[in-house]
Amino acid sequence: DEAQPNDLLRCDAMIVGSPNWSGVTGKLKHWFDYTGDLWESGDLAGKVGACFTGGWSRSGGTEATLLQLIHLLLAHGMIFVGLPWTNDMRGSGSYYGATAHGKVRDTDRRQARALGQRVATVALLLKRAGEPPNVSPSPRMTN
Repeated sequence: DEAQPNDLLRCDAMIVGSPNWSGVTGKLKHWFDYTGDLWESGDLAGKVGACFTGGWSRSGGTEATLLQLIHLLLAHGMIFVGLPWTNDMRGSGSYYGATAHGKVRDTDRRQARALGQRVATVALLLKRAGEPPNVSPSPRMTN
């Protein structure tokens, strides 16, 4: 409730999460709808992003929620970071981001920490490399 879309300009990276309601919550989608100016300017392009979700059932739309979150990040031209396969994913998790089903377990915490570490590492490497090349959207074609 406190964050404003322009607060994203100060971030080198962000990890966005939503409860799993067979998709992102209406409140989060509504908030992202107000980031249109940042989409149009390309100000978030080249920043690092990742996502997470939690819900009661593993088959209750977890991947749908993660894919919707990924879409929101990619629409801004962000560099998406996911998770590589681990044995923890046999019970929870996804390549698309960190998850929890039912009660949060140690495996859920491990994958969330791993995702945070991966995002921080990629963001730091990009920052050390200097300003990213112009990755803003190409000019729209006109007739």
